[in-house]
Amino acid sequence: MKVESTGLEGCYLIRDTLFNDGRGYFFESYNQKRFFELTGMDISFVQDNQSKSSYGVLRGLHFQEGEHAQAKLVRVLEGEVLDVAVDIRKGSSTFGRHFSVVLSGDSHTQLYVPRGFAHGFAVLSREAVFFYKCDNFYNKAAEKGIQYNDPALGIDWRLPVESIILSEKDRQNPLLSSIG
Repeated sequence: MKVESTGLEGCYLIRDTLFNDGRGYFFESYNQKRFFELTGMDISFVQDNQSKSSYGVLRGLHFQEGEHAQAKLVRVLEGEVLDVAVDIRKGSSTFGRHFSVVLSGDSHTQLYVPRGFAHGFAVLSREAVFFYKCDNFYNKAAEKGIQYNDPALGIDWRLPVESIILSEKDRQNPLLSSIG
């Protein structure tokens, strides 16, 4: 496991070491002790989530607020997505900045998104299976979002606008400047 800074405080890219042979491959996708050694963060994940989406689906930008905030360790099992983390921690030196990376089932790269960040992804392949671990349980009342195309964020989702597929809920998300 190799951990790389994203330039956003507490947000890391994780590159796993693959062991290949004639049978296929093996890698350790998460090791709590090793994660702590490399990041200094003692994280206990309590919930795993998985979704399957088709080309053009954009999920985000989502977060949970207050005591229900979640850190996430995200990866793609099949396909390819553009994954985006946005620092929404008021007072943070990187507030309002984002980091984006293409994650794929072939790269085996993961992104650690700390609490206090909004997160989203757009499917760039025909289909994608997306998997993530959370350090806090989902709470519907605490779920919030930010408009994916907020001009203040300037995110290039790498999709033609006419190809983007949003949920009705994500269409209603406010701008970053509106969240309290």
